[in-house]
Amino acid sequence: MDTPVFLSIRALSKLIRTRQISPIKLTEIFLDRLERFGPKYNAVVTITRQLALKQARQAEEEIASGNYLGPLHGIPYGAKDLLATAGQIPTTWGAKPFQNQILNYDATVIKKLQRAGAILSAKLAMIELAGGMGYRQPNASFTGPPRNPWNIKTWTGGSSSGSGAAVCAGLVPFAIGSETLGSILSPANNCGVTGLRPTYGRVSRYGAMALSWTLDKIGPLCLTADDCGFVLEAIAGTDPKDPTTAKSSFSYVVDESNKRFKLAMLKNGIQDVEDSVYKNFEKALKILKQIATVEEIDFPDLPYEAITRTILNAESASIFESFIERGLTSELTAPEDHYGPYARTVVLAKDYLRAMRLRGIMAKAIDKILSPFDALVAPTKRSVASPIDQEFRRSVPGKARDIMSAVGNGAGLPSISVPSGFTDSGLPTGIQFMGSAFKENTILTVAHRYQSLTEWHLNHPPNLLL
Repeated sequence: MDTPVFLSIRALSKLIRTRQISPIKLTEIFLDRLERFGPKYNAVVTITRQLALKQARQAEEEIASGNYLGPLHGIPYGAKDLLATAGQIPTTWGAKPFQNQILNYDATVIKKLQRAGAILSAKLAMIELAGGMGYRQPNASFTGPPRNPWNIKTWTGGSSSGSGAAVCAGLVPFAIGSETLGSILSPANNCGVTGLRPTYGRVSRYGAMALSWTLDKIGPLCLTADDCGFVLEAIAGTDPKDPTTAKSSFSYVVDESNKRFKLAMLKNGIQDVEDSVYKNFEKALKILKQIATVEEIDFPDLPYEAITRTILNAESASIFESFIERGLTSELTAPEDHYGPYARTVVLAKDYLRAMRLRGIMAKAIDKILSPFDALVAPTKRSVASPIDQEFRRSVPGKARDIMSAVGNGAGLPSISVPSGFTDSGLPTGIQFMGSAFKENTILTVAHRYQSLTEWHLNHPPNLLL
């Protein structure tokens, strides 16, 4: 058979279910790729070869005995290295002070994927402490600056950097990332893969490094929206170990009715974006109009970024209070992370409480605005991947604001980013579909239909099929 690299989860699961490829063989292929290509992109912290082969053998035995568990059974994956893993596997949080940290228990997401038959093949690189110390440039991880497989002189995006690079380079069929303020959608955009940020509370965070108690979310990075649906179904659900998880369950269902969608777009939502991003978004809108109406809307005038960043800064300072007070920030890799956290410790209680109050107003207003629509559509990011040796915050033109990220994360709304094209220099761009809370199936369906009309998700970096 042809190489299974860059096949969707749906295609891989069919090969496994019909015995055209064994879980052991598939796992060996991806383990070899992790070892071969992982260092090139600074994408991997730990390859879990022994555990992966053990899980692959178990999957093969289960399937042979007729105990097929579903679409993830026998499929390798990688996990962002802020998820706890048992068996003497380090959980480094991307930071040198924690590079030998052994938590020796499994995060709920890891346990759920194991129950689904997925095979943990690697702990993937990330920005140190998930970017919570205020980093400004890609060299903010003890494993080195995360390099983009489309062009190693550019950045993968943070903080789920290794997860984005690993899926993009075909090192794993899917990966788990996390997002507090853009850390799933950013690498999805930069690497030309699909990333899903679930609704806040949809997925348990037990066993995940906390950066912000009321903003952190865990979700998948995959090749397609369809893949993201399969993974979300496996990891979603209530968890008594995480009291913030929602009581509702999630089953992935794509609406096959071919109905026309009703999409919204922010007025002035594509101001201050790079020309190439603008051009590709305009082309994407033309394609979407085959399956949807697109109506321009306005958000009420609120300080969205100030609300979300104040909450993030205050909560991260509290979470890492001891780490900061002991002066351990001096051991971090990025120079700005040595002093950046101290500014967060002086956020006033009244400012945090005001931000939380305004957040409630924001969430209610956005819920009302989005209720008539299937999704709000926008460029995933205002720019493509920035140079690996530059401060990425300087790469954004003008004084543009990322209202979509501030609103989506502040209100805890789901969003999915899928590829929307390439620039003349060969870098990918993304388009995102943001929906109302707990409407993941809706935005997955919209994204799936868009991908059925395009082939951007079928493009992969050259020289990686070997």
